[in-house]
Amino acid sequence: MRILADAFGGDNAPSEILKGCAAARRAYGYDITLVGDTQKIKACAAHDGTDISGMDILQADGVFSMETQPTEILKAGKDTSMAVGLRALASGAGDAFVSAGSTGALLVGATFLVKRIKGVKRPALGAVMPSGTTPFILVDTGANAEGTVPMLCSFARLGDIYMRQILGVENPRVGLANIGTEATKGTKLQIEAYQALSELPGIRFTGNVEVRDIPLGAADVVVADGFTGNVILKMYEGVAKMMSNEIKAMFKKNPLTMLSYLGVKSGMDGFRKKLDYKQYGGAPILGVQKPVIKAHGSSDAYAFQSALRQAADCVNGDVVGKIREAMQHEPQSESAGE
Repeated sequence: MRILADAFGGDNAPSEILKGCAAARRAYGYDITLVGDTQKIKACAAHDGTDISGMDILQADGVFSMETQPTEILKAGKDTSMAVGLRALASGAGDAFVSAGSTGALLVGATFLVKRIKGVKRPALGAVMPSGTTPFILVDTGANAEGTVPMLCSFARLGDIYMRQILGVENPRVGLANIGTEATKGTKLQIEAYQALSELPGIRFTGNVEVRDIPLGAADVVVADGFTGNVILKMYEGVAKMMSNEIKAMFKKNPLTMLSYLGVKSGMDGFRKKLDYKQYGGAPILGVQKPVIKAHGSSDAYAFQSALRQAADCVNGDVVGKIREAMQHEPQSESAGE
């Protein structure tokens, strides 16, 4: 297995990306190709003392800026590390691609360079997130700001396959994010999607899920249009950070509270780990011809290592193959843009 890594994507590139790749190679033995400026990669590795021996480097002259329009990855940004890596993936030079760079550009590149699986209305971002019980996947988290009923049904199918193949959930509960549990709640989109999801074969649709119940483990797959999903994701991350900061401040208040922390340290360590996005790696772009993982923009070495592991899991679990197989049985009457 060979994983292509965008060495210059993200806030902490290339230093933390190279460290994450080195850690993944030591831990899992992956074959990794670093994509980016060869001289800068070698200079950074030498400066940090990061061992990149055994890794190939694919030369790419440019870096895709976060401020650049995403569609430029097909034009002015075609020589950037992200674009070069995606084209290499499409050509068969790798089995998966990981980048912490621009989400929009990665989506455009994955869609038009790696290309969609036939039958997928739109590729979707799926974020694996913690809950009070077990992790769940939220689909879509921002790839498609507006949704249609066929797209939401496609998201349900994509999320169901990911949970089965990657997290080993035999019969995932699929819920539709909404403002109430009743079938008549929500906008026209949610009301019609509820009916369509209820009739979707092979999917265990359990109904609407109120957002307040998502952190309690109400579903294994939470389906949403990209706008709603992104709001849920950002709020989830913000609340988790606020809770972590508040708990830390509470225990640091005085010597007595600091002493009391020792009694609950193991429990608090487990709680922090559950809320840590770094252990989940990134968000897979579901519905394209090969695994593409969007690592968090602020990824450190551990987070990027986790994203590489997630990419390998997608390859080993044949997520793309399972999606392709499932989509062969989906109705093709709707156009890809609907």
